[in-house]
Amino acid sequence: MDYLEKIYFGSGFDFDIEIRLGAGAFVCGEETALLESIEGKRGQPRVKPPYPAEAGLWGKPTLINNVETYANIAQIILKGADWFSSIGTEKSKGTKVFALGGNVNNIGLVEVPMGTTLREIVYDIGGGIPNGRDFKAAQTGGPSGGCIPKQHLDTPIDYESLKEIGSMMGSGGLIVMDDTKCMVSLAKFYLEFTVSESCGKCTPCRIGTKRMLEILEKLCNGEAEEIDIYRLETLAKNIQKASICGLGQSAPNPVLSTLNYFREEFKEHAIDKACRTAECKALAKIGIDEEKCKGCGLCQKHCPVNAIKGEGREKRRIDESLCIKCGTCIATCPFHAIN
Repeated sequence: MDYLEKIYFGSGFDFDIEIRLGAGAFVCGEETALLESIEGKRGQPRVKPPYPAEAGLWGKPTLINNVETYANIAQIILKGADWFSSIGTEKSKGTKVFALGGNVNNIGLVEVPMGTTLREIVYDIGGGIPNGRDFKAAQTGGPSGGCIPKQHLDTPIDYESLKEIGSMMGSGGLIVMDDTKCMVSLAKFYLEFTVSESCGKCTPCRIGTKRMLEILEKLCNGEAEEIDIYRLETLAKNIQKASICGLGQSAPNPVLSTLNYFREEFKEHAIDKACRTAECKALAKIGIDEEKCKGCGLCQKHCPVNAIKGEGREKRRIDESLCIKCGTCIATCPFHAIN
């Protein structure tokens, strides 16, 4: 325990600060689940109302916010509200720290004013996409966020704008994806995490997200039908409405946003039994476009199983009996000749 005896602005008010280690549960990002955890109980959300401001920690009125929010308070007190309000947009003030990662040249933590466009973050700060690939989408808000497609690159990053296009600010994760990524597989990847992190208190989240994951697995394995896309979307919307807390309410976001912007990929998986990026191994059909191939041999050099054949400046070809459908050749080809 760290005991503070300093006077708070001359008021004579003293207080203690006690640091508690959490169990690492994702659901404890929800304020009432965090309160339960601090009290030594299982991290599960409470039904609201009452809200923490009325009855929070041990039944007392409680101020509970993200660490990033508290970090701004000292600067606002020191420099004033007008200074803080001069940064950002009309409704989203200040700056935001993003963990920039994925298919981008410069990865790391970046702090930008609210309202900065996605294009500025990806290309000016992030240095663009490696290997000359095209930007496909960006995932904001972590596992519960949504995907932002290429047509929204110039969208200002603030709370209102992200909500309008089906995403969210969340904890500040920003994962950039190039055109080698399968959006169906991506939706499955994020849903796997939220399924494992569900606290299990409410049925829509505990069972509903599991059923969603099963449909996505069918799509990626070539076992789904077109009707499964409708079932997936309907289930996702119902889970959003019926879940108790923010985890369940936001868990369908990656699925709904990818369905909204990349529905054709879901149809290809369900109807054509094909994955255009070859990330879904069961559906992968990799081939080399002879018109685009320049015979550079870069794909052959990086193939881990020597499945690509050809010499000198010859057009390369893939030996399907050796190919393991890893997608390395697709990612390394500078002429986009492999798909």
